[in-house]
Amino acid sequence: MKKSRGRTGRKRRRKHLQSFMDGVNCSHKLEYIKLKKWLKDRGFEDSNLRPAQFWGTGRGLMTTKALPPLFAENTGTIFNYSALEWAWCTINTRTIYMKHSQRECFSLEPDVYALAPYLDLLNHRPTVQVKAAFNEQTRSYEIWTNSQCKKYEEVFICYGPHDNQRLLLEYGFVAIDNPHSSVYVSSDTLLRYFPPLDKQRNAKLSILKDHGFLENLTFGWDGPSWRLLTALKLLSLGAHEFTCWRRTLLGDVISARNEQQTFNITAKICHFLIEETQHVLLQISQLKRSKENLKKHLALVEALRLEDLKILQKSAEILCNLNMTTA
Repeated sequence: MKKSRGRTGRKRRRKHLQSFMDGVNCSHKLEYIKLKKWLKDRGFEDSNLRPAQFWGTGRGLMTTKALPPLFAENTGTIFNYSALEWAWCTINTRTIYMKHSQRECFSLEPDVYALAPYLDLLNHRPTVQVKAAFNEQTRSYEIWTNSQCKKYEEVFICYGPHDNQRLLLEYGFVAIDNPHSSVYVSSDTLLRYFPPLDKQRNAKLSILKDHGFLENLTFGWDGPSWRLLTALKLLSLGAHEFTCWRRTLLGDVISARNEQQTFNITAKICHFLIEETQHVLLQISQLKRSKENLKKHLALVEALRLEDLKILQKSAEILCNLNMTTA
């Protein structure tokens, strides 16, 4: 019989070649029958995939029907940096704390986040006292408030005892007259007022670092924090007082000289930060006039800095009154 070389023959050969390249069904083979039975006994059954032999890769799984893509658009246009920002902000600003049972398919990190679309309309007020938790008995998330609220007034909750820097970074707003606000003092600012020739300076810094006294040094509405004063007291120790550094960390008074030097340096740091903040506010004011598109963002930073200035001025007043009392 003469071999077909016409159009029909070519179509038949292309179809045969394509079927071979697509995959040859192997699900009838004994080893695959046993495998599917073993999977079925363990709760897995899928009629959309079958074992097959492929020309390019050998053994594999082929689909028995066309599978559409998960996303109609190109994933490169969906999962971009803007989408990441949106997802991060959604999780970071909209989730509540809620414990979940650990799932094998997820990370080993504790799963303590949940979205509550209606609850997240409640705004923050730092002075409001609330208690919030998921009630296992009623299977609902409940919020109790100790603050009175009149009819038709806005209901507030407290997101936590956050200062304004944290609120701005995490939630994008600043709370006016926030009692939790503070002004942070960097280690560089701290060391401006101590001579670099001090032979014990490196040892003092090492002690402060080892005991966590180079972070969270602040001025607040009630003046310099205990941590800031303790760090300054240790840095102010004289050569003959250095062996008392453990007592300093415990809050003991070492000497009148040490107390006075600590007070003087604290006041100097406070006034330095006031001048620095005033300079930054001047720069922000100039930028607001020249950068119209950034006006809203600059207004937030300005509000944060204005509160910093109020805190520092209050701290300076407290330090001045203390100096008059001890004089």
